[in-house]
Amino acid sequence: MRISVKGRYALAAAINIADRAERGGNISASSIADELKISKIYLEQVFAQLKKANVLSSVKGPKGGYRLAKSASETTAWDVLTAIELSITEVPEETVRASAPEIEMSISENVFKPLDDAIKSSLQSVTVRDMLEYARRQDESLAYAQGI
Repeated sequence: MRISVKGRYALAAAINIADRAERGGNISASSIADELKISKIYLEQVFAQLKKANVLSSVKGPKGGYRLAKSASETTAWDVLTAIELSITEVPEETVRASAPEIEMSISENVFKPLDDAIKSSLQSVTVRDMLEYARRQDESLAYAQGI
């Protein structure tokens, strides 16, 4: 499994949106881009995909911005990544289908399908809330270690 930079930015932005939403209101793309040091234009592309997949919703106007379409506890890493990535799981190239279709089927059913299922299950078990709470614990640990 390979996650693109766009997918990683989408996860980071979802965590940031969840964190900042708890402090009230919608969050602008430019403020997230500034905080995460991501190109605003690039982040807008990510947000367009997340919005199309109903992971994010947006509000226009002076108090407008973005927010998660569902709660952080209901939004999973799977939701975010499948909105961005063309394929989370790899479509394996057939290697011996013409000469040994039974071997090809065995490899597919015994290796690739269980692997794909495990990836999906793992990503569906991690919520944006889980990632946010972990990030907060790390922030507290880093602050403590630095004596802040």
